[in-house]
Amino acid sequence: MSTRRVVYVVGSGRSGTSTMAGTLRTLGLHVPQPEVVADATNPKGFGEPRWVVDLHTELLARSNVQVSDARPRAWLDTGTTSGDHATRERVATWLEGQFEAGDELVVKDPRASWFLGLWRAAADRCGATSSYVTMLRPVTEVVGSKQTYYGQMGAGSDQGAITRTAAWVNMMLHTERATRGQQRAFVHYGDLLDDWTRPVFALGEAFDLTAVRTAMAVDIAEVHRFIDPSLRRVTMTWDDIGVPDRLRELADETWRALEAVAADDTTAHQEWCDQLRTAYATQYAEAEAFAHSTVVAQRRTAAAQARREAAGQAPEPASRSGADRVPHAVRAMVPPAARRTLRRAIGRERPRGPGQGPA
Repeated sequence: MSTRRVVYVVGSGRSGTSTMAGTLRTLGLHVPQPEVVADATNPKGFGEPRWVVDLHTELLARSNVQVSDARPRAWLDTGTTSGDHATRERVATWLEGQFEAGDELVVKDPRASWFLGLWRAAADRCGATSSYVTMLRPVTEVVGSKQTYYGQMGAGSDQGAITRTAAWVNMMLHTERATRGQQRAFVHYGDLLDDWTRPVFALGEAFDLTAVRTAMAVDIAEVHRFIDPSLRRVTMTWDDIGVPDRLRELADETWRALEAVAADDTTAHQEWCDQLRTAYATQYAEAEAFAHSTVVAQRRTAAAQARREAAGQAPEPASRSGADRVPHAVRAMVPPAARRTLRRAIGRERPRGPGQGPA
């Protein structure tokens, strides 16, 4: 029997995925090198292999999908992009090379949830067992943390909160579905900070991780120094985040369903998640239909300005285009795929730093 193991740390960004990956690394699992360099948003480090981040960034761009994308169909797009033979061969070859450093690897990147089928196939080709740790953190804290460290989106904080809340629901429900039937565990970020030994050593037993089960006292002491509860710097509630009641209720129920799966991974709880995915897709489709006229108007504005620029004429001032007069309540419902067009039309497109993504 192969002793090769790959632990994929998945879930929404700002949920404690970096803390989990760093903990497993400290206990002896190998994080493929080089890693993404720590910064002010994550001073303890990300625990992310640079090669993996670059790969996912490339595949997301080819799929026209954002890091945190609220569109239900984005899962189909990424699955199509990552399903070709050349990409699978490329990932399997890279993964095989990483086992030269050790039999137990940890791969973490918030983008990974979009490509779990790709990574599972690669591990299978390498004769390795795949395991999945999904980090759970209340949606209001996740959204609040992204607002704090990645900045606002578009015009107004409510718009960013709405998009990011919807993206969290989309990401978490599909991550649950993608890991179903696999060796998996769900860990609350708060539990990891309060007493990391309980959830992590439980993972060691459940996933048969030699490095965790045989950890030395010096390694355990190092993890105690690594985990800093004070880094949980954002503890917002719904009172701090402006989100429509329907989306708020759906996000709350999604959280309850995920907690239920974490406590008891039964068919009944999985079916609850299925029902919520359907409800979310319906709600998203309604929002797209409601805002369709706004999207069409902004596309026409962008096309008109492009024609003016091609003809060597000065772009029409945004204040005259009508874009600034779109009510905020409607702008907030414009689907993420169309927001780029809207922002470009009113001259507010801003480049983002590496790894930030739009949400």
